[in-house]
Amino acid sequence: MKTLFLLRHAKSSWDDPTADDIDRPLAPRGEKDAPRLGAFLAATKNRPDLILSSPAERAKATAKRVARAADYPGEIRLEPAIYLADAPTLLGVVHRLPDEADCVMLVGHNPGLETLVTMLCGASARLPTAALACIAFDTDRWAAVQAGTGTLLWLVNPKVLP
Repeated sequence: MKTLFLLRHAKSSWDDPTADDIDRPLAPRGEKDAPRLGAFLAATKNRPDLILSSPAERAKATAKRVARAADYPGEIRLEPAIYLADAPTLLGVVHRLPDEADCVMLVGHNPGLETLVTMLCGASARLPTAALACIAFDTDRWAAVQAGTGTLLWLVNPKVLP
């Protein structure tokens, strides 16, 4: 069985209108929301084996804060293909995941992540900033993950967390 966490980056700042999109940092709300998701993962004993993040500053910062709060012991790998990717591109990233990792988190962007949830589970899901979806697959190989083969186990919005 494989488990995929899809995490949309936390709220980003638009304070610097001259900043390139990839360089936008987290807003204060994003800085608070990301650790709450990590604490949720730790409390529910849902720690990923591997975290892959978009190279965008807001995604990297989200991944770092979530990982720290979840007591994730591994490195966060930057995956350029996740940056502003559409669902088919994200599915390609999933297909290349190492089979040794049973639980993987991708930290990225909308609309690609929302579309990927719909593609994999057959049900639409809204992913506001810092929302985290958990999808299970009845397979031992990431390459076997296809449209309609996932089950959405839960979807957490940081607004409902303490």
